[in-house]
Amino acid sequence: MIHAVIFDVGETITRDDRYWATWADWLGIPRHTVSALVGAVVAQGHDNAEALRLLRPGIDIAAEYAAREAAGRGERLDESDLYGDVRPALTALRGLGARVIIAGNQTIRAAELLRGLNLPADLIVTSGELGAAKPAPDFFERLLTAAGIDAATALYVGDHPANDIGPAKAAGLQAAHLRRGPWGHLWADTPAAAEADYHVDSLGELTDIVSR
Repeated sequence: MIHAVIFDVGETITRDDRYWATWADWLGIPRHTVSALVGAVVAQGHDNAEALRLLRPGIDIAAEYAAREAAGRGERLDESDLYGDVRPALTALRGLGARVIIAGNQTIRAAELLRGLNLPADLIVTSGELGAAKPAPDFFERLLTAAGIDAATALYVGDHPANDIGPAKAAGLQAAHLRRGPWGHLWADTPAAAEADYHVDSLGELTDIVSR
């Protein structure tokens, strides 16, 4: 029985278009160049932030975040950043009696922005707030404690096999791999993605899984 459905954020709930476009604009680099490099480092199995380090060797990403905020060019999220199936799926899951939680590797500021969208969710929390990031086991341990839920009755939904599926399974949760975004498509047919209990192409498919 699934009592709680937990969603990753980037390329699960939100599109990453704006995120990388604003970094490109801040660094004064064509957006296509940044997107291409992100894809390249991801395909090589590196963290996507490596793209920024290739563009600006020695970059202090935390300092750049702070500088962007100070300049009024920090993180932004609005309705256009959400995938179209998000609100209907989350609403339907709550209608089935499931707790809906959003938790991913994002900053404290991103958590504030997500909560500002008034999504149909019972809890929104990010790695910045938890003090641990996926794929570290501490992320899921702290998340389960913060949400007050049992791992055995929770389903984690994400696009990234290495950051979402494997760690969630190791923490005792069920996992659904979402074929969405560059990571979701690139690694959809890998052994890491095959570990998932479920495979979906849209969030709307989760209602059937939970109702079963």
